[in-house]
Amino acid sequence: MTKRQGIILALISLVSLCLSALALMTAVKLNEHEKKFDTQYVMYLGTNSNKTYEPVFSHDEAKLKAEEILFKHFSGFTIQEAQGGWLNDDGSQSHEYTLAIYLSDTTKEKVYAAMDELLKVFEQSSILLQSNQTQTEFYSGK
Repeated sequence: MTKRQGIILALISLVSLCLSALALMTAVKLNEHEKKFDTQYVMYLGTNSNKTYEPVFSHDEAKLKAEEILFKHFSGFTIQEAQGGWLNDDGSQSHEYTLAIYLSDTTKEKVYAAMDELLKVFEQSSILLQSNQTQTEFYSGK
């Protein structure tokens, strides 16, 4: 190999190294701006006792009690009021004031721990839980 060929080979190697570094830096930069994929958990918490079929709390008390329990387990949540309804075995209709509770950035284990407490306090035999794959982003402006 001549001296000139060695210099050309060294330059090609240097350019390749620089391009590789640039590609790596670009990939890291893109990942910083990607949105986080997350699981959103949605609980549907009824408020009628499974023993008496009557409300355990007033609507306002139910929201406050749920918030108290949720703050023990999570740093944030969203609660929406809902009205649940279903047909009984005899064909009659039942309705129940329900709290829809939205949770993100948590684990299923933490959700179950909160649900165990909610089940007891609200005298429920079950709580409906949905798990949805979502894309999470906290937008703070441009």
